[in-house]
Amino acid sequence: MPHSRTGEGDQQAARGGVLRRLGEWCARHFVVVIIAWLVALVALQVVSREFGGEYSDNFSLPQAQAQKGLDVLKAHDPQAGGYSSQIVMRDDQQPLTSLSSQMSTTIADLEKLPHVLSAQNPLSAPATPSGQQNVGPLSDDKKTAYITVRFDVQPSTLGDDYLNGVDTAVQPLRSAGAEVEYGGPLGELARPAADDRVSELIGFGVAVIVLLVGFGSVIAAVVPLLSALISVVGGLAILGLLAAAFTFATVSPTLATMIGLGVGIDYALFMLTRHRQNLIDGMDPVRAAGQAASTSGHAVLVSGCTVIIALAGLSASGVSFISLLGVAAAVTVVSAVVGALTLVPALLGLIGRHIDRFHVRPPVAETEAGAGDTPQGTWHRYAQRVERRPLWFLSAGVAVVVVLAIPLFSIQLGHIGDGADPTSFTDRRAYDLMADAFGPGSNGPLTVVVDQTNVPQSQRSGLASKAQQSLDKVQGAAVVTPLTPTQDGDLLVGTVYSTKSPQNATTTDLTNRLVDDTLPDVVQGTDAKGYVTGTTATQVDFRDIVASQLPVIIAVVVGLAFLIILAVFRGLLVAVKAAVLNVLSIAASYGVVVAVFQWGWGGPALGVHGKVPIESYVPMMMFAIVFGLSMDYEIFLLSRVHEAWLRTGDAEGSVAHALEITARVITCAALIMVSVFAAFIVSDNIVVKMLGLGLAVSVLIDATVVRLLMVPAVMTLLGRHAWWMPRWLDRVVPHIDAEGSKAEARPAS
Repeated sequence: MPHSRTGEGDQQAARGGVLRRLGEWCARHFVVVIIAWLVALVALQVVSREFGGEYSDNFSLPQAQAQKGLDVLKAHDPQAGGYSSQIVMRDDQQPLTSLSSQMSTTIADLEKLPHVLSAQNPLSAPATPSGQQNVGPLSDDKKTAYITVRFDVQPSTLGDDYLNGVDTAVQPLRSAGAEVEYGGPLGELARPAADDRVSELIGFGVAVIVLLVGFGSVIAAVVPLLSALISVVGGLAILGLLAAAFTFATVSPTLATMIGLGVGIDYALFMLTRHRQNLIDGMDPVRAAGQAASTSGHAVLVSGCTVIIALAGLSASGVSFISLLGVAAAVTVVSAVVGALTLVPALLGLIGRHIDRFHVRPPVAETEAGAGDTPQGTWHRYAQRVERRPLWFLSAGVAVVVVLAIPLFSIQLGHIGDGADPTSFTDRRAYDLMADAFGPGSNGPLTVVVDQTNVPQSQRSGLASKAQQSLDKVQGAAVVTPLTPTQDGDLLVGTVYSTKSPQNATTTDLTNRLVDDTLPDVVQGTDAKGYVTGTTATQVDFRDIVASQLPVIIAVVVGLAFLIILAVFRGLLVAVKAAVLNVLSIAASYGVVVAVFQWGWGGPALGVHGKVPIESYVPMMMFAIVFGLSMDYEIFLLSRVHEAWLRTGDAEGSVAHALEITARVITCAALIMVSVFAAFIVSDNIVVKMLGLGLAVSVLIDATVVRLLMVPAVMTLLGRHAWWMPRWLDRVVPHIDAEGSKAEARPAS
C-alpha cells in the first residue's frame, strides 16, 4: 500500500536539501569549482607520475596446491624452484648447432642478469630417448630450440628496462641470423603497452552522435563527455597512487577507464536532462541545477553506491587479484559520482540559459510533452499496449533471453594462452614456434613434485618406481620425463606434457587428474606428499578457486542489490523482480560471450586466433559490474514509477508515465554505455575484448529486452501488489530515497 511517514519525509527533505544546496552552491560559484577541479587534476597527475606504482599480474594463491609445490621446490632446489620463461630460437638457413659459440655467449650473459637463477643451454641438453616425442629443448631438425631461464621473481614484474639486458644477451644469436622470440612471462613483459585511446575516441565519437540525435543541443552533448573525461582522468591518477601500495592487475586501468567513462557519461546525462527540464519549466539556472542535484543527483548517488557495493562483493572471492579489480573499477565510479554532483552543476552554472544556443535540431528534454502537460507520446502508448497483453510481452522477453543464454550451459572456464594473441606479439610468435617444433603441450609443461622428506630411505626406491609407473599411464599426457631426485634426495621432480595446448580442456583435465587421483594414489600409505606446479598448474588452481567462489559472489551481489531495491522502493515483489530479471539478462550476455569466443562465432573478426576458453575471472567481474550497472536503469525507471504510484495510486498508469518520461534519457544513456564498452573490443588484450563485448551486450539486453518488454509486463501483472511490504520488514529495512524528495503519498486505501 502507498504510505506516508512524517519522520521519513523530514529525513528525505534533509537529504534532498543537502544535495540541493550543494548543487546550487556549485552552480553559483562555478569559477571556484571548475578551477578547483582543474588544480586537483593537475596535482593528482603530477603526484601519480612521481609516486605512483606499476601494474602487474604478479599474484599468489597461498592455499593453492601449485603454490605449495613451488614453495617446497624452492626450499630444496632454489634454482629449479624459480619462475621460468623461454627464449625461443629458429633458424631456417642453418642448424642451430653451428651457432654453439654464440649460444654459449648468450647463456653466459643471461646468467649475469639480475634475478636470473639459471639458463639452460639447449645444445648441451641430453638427447630425446628413441621412440619418445621430442619436447625440446632442441628439435629433431636442429632448426628450433629454446633456452629455459629461471628467475627468482616473476619476470613480468621486472619492468620494460629489464628487456634491454635480455636483448643485449641474445644479440649474438640474432646477428648470426637466428629469429629470437620471448615466450611466457618474459614475452608478456615485452608486449606493447596498452593504448586505450582508440577505444576512448570511438566511444566518445558515438556518444556525441547519440547525444546530438537524442537531444539536439551541442552544448548539452559536450557537458556529459567533458565531465566524464575529467572524472576518469582524476580517478586513474588516484588508482596509480593506490598501485604504489597494492598490486593491481595490468588490466585494471583499462577496466577502470571502461567503467568510469560509461557511468560518468550516464550520471552527467541524468543530471543534465533533469536540469534542462527544470529550465523549460521556468526555473533560473542556479535553482534548476540545485533541483537536479536534489532529485536526479540522489538517484546518481544511490546508483553509484549500488555499483560500488556490487564491486565490493568481489571481495567475497577471497582472491586479492579479483578483489583489487573491483577496487580499481570502484575508484572511477566514485570519481564519476563526485563529478556528477559537483562538476556538472558548476558547468551548468557557467552555461546558464545558453545550454540550447547551438543545436542541430529542435532541442528536447525529458518528454515530448510541454511543461505541465500529461505525457501521452509514443512510449506512453507503447506502455498501454503492454498493459493490454502483458503475458505476450513477458513471454517474448523471456524467449529472447533464454535463446541467448543457451551457450552458457557449455561454458568452459580457463586461461587464455599466448596462442590467441596477435602475431605482432613476441610471445605469440614464440608460442607458434614451440607448438610447431615440440607439440602444443610444450607451451604448458606441468612440474610434478613428490616430497618424500618424511619417507624412510628403505621405502624411497619403491615410491619412485610406483610414481613413475603411475605417471607413465596417466591419460592425456604426451610425454612424461623420468622422475629425478633433488641434490638432497628429498624430492622427486619430473615434467608432464599434455597432448593439447595449455588452455585446452584436456590440459585442465590432465592437471586435475594428476592432483586429485594419480598423485594421491602414489603417496597413499606413505608420509609423502604430491604436488603439480608451474604456470599452467597455477592457472588451473586459480580457475578452480574462482569457479568455486562464483556462486558465493552471485549470492552476495544479488542479496545486496535486493536489499538496496527493497530499501529504496519499499516493495518486496519489486525487489524480487529486479534481482530475477537482472540475473536473466546477465545469463544472456554470458551466452553471447561463450558463442563468440569459446564457440568461435565471430572471434576471428574480433582479432581472436581460434577458439578460446572464457577467462576464469571474466564471469565474476561481469556479474558484479553488470548487476551494478543494470540497477542504474532499474533505479532511474522505478523511481519515476514509484513517484507516480505514490501520487496517483494507479499502478498501470504509473508504469506508462515512467516509461514516457525516462525513455529518451535511458535509451541515450544505454546507447552511449554500449558504444563505450563495445569500443574496447578493438583492444589487443583478449580479456578486455571479452569484458567489452560482455558488458556491451548486457547493457543492450537490459535497456531493450528487460526494460521494454519484461519490466512493464511484470509490473502490470503485479499491479498494486508490487509495492506490498510486510509491516515487520518495513520496520527493519532502512529507508532510502532514490529521488531526494518523494511526491506526496496518497492516503492508504
